[in-house]
Amino acid sequence: MKPENQSGVSEFLLLGLSEDQELQSLLFGLFLSVYLVTVLGNLLIIVAISSDPHLHTPMYFFLSNLSLTDIGFSTSTVPRMLRNIQRQSKIISYAGCLTQVCFVLIFAGMENFLLAAMAYDRYVAICHPLRYTAIMNPRLCVLLILLSLTISIADGLLHTLMLLRLSFCTNLEIPHFFCELDQVIKLACSDTLINNILVYVVTSVLGGVPLFGIIYSYIKIVSSILRMPSSGGKHKAFSTCGSHLSVVSLFYGTAFGVYISSAVTDSTRKSAIASLMYSVVPQMLNPFIYSLRNRDMKGALRKLIGTSPFLRL
Repeated sequence: MKPENQSGVSEFLLLGLSEDQELQSLLFGLFLSVYLVTVLGNLLIIVAISSDPHLHTPMYFFLSNLSLTDIGFSTSTVPRMLRNIQRQSKIISYAGCLTQVCFVLIFAGMENFLLAAMAYDRYVAICHPLRYTAIMNPRLCVLLILLSLTISIADGLLHTLMLLRLSFCTNLEIPHFFCELDQVIKLACSDTLINNILVYVVTSVLGGVPLFGIIYSYIKIVSSILRMPSSGGKHKAFSTCGSHLSVVSLFYGTAFGVYISSAVTDSTRKSAIASLMYSVVPQMLNPFIYSLRNRDMKGALRKLIGTSPFLRL
């Protein structure tokens, strides 16, 4: 059938990762497990940081906010997919789809800015250790969080409001497990030039500036570490950055993988799997990276588990 303009769109269809009915139960169990591990792991990080006074520092303040953002990121996508699998339905309402687009953009933006703030924190700690307390004061830390949140919310609302101006066709199938911005734009029957330009410009600025800040910070960090006279000091300095570098590599590596895969392949299924890699996997692995590679974090978790009757069961 020839697509026709539809002014009053009421719902979209999320095709998910597979249309094979035999795989639905497996996918439900898999993603339920991933979601529970993500939420519980990040909550454990937040509780451990809150309960240990030794971790009330800027580095762990940003980490607790990153964990909260990871919970929000996963919650904005996975529960809807689990609900659709359970009900054997692919439907998501028009309002629900646009809301999901907005929240995904907000949490992705927050993750981006928080990783940049954490890189700046490590830069100050290693390159300006004597001024660390003065520079990374509580006021600056809170200001960075509020600024990141404000920009991320503005970005999410801007793209969502721009979607409202589009009219859609009768073919409203989204070949993903959540409403991804570019996939929703592709369904529009009206002119999407402004939307696409906005996506490229905003993504380049809001994605490029934090990434440039991270790269610049680590160039300065490596330069400063190489000038240290003792090998012990070098090892200690590198170890404080190891967890953050792992998280940065995971987040940006999977994000770039999404865009590369979408550029080189026409397979919507492969594109959906690539989107899964940046919207679900990093949020699940971040708590493990920080708890396994960070000595202070491991100590705080041991204390928490040792003093909690619920976690010892």
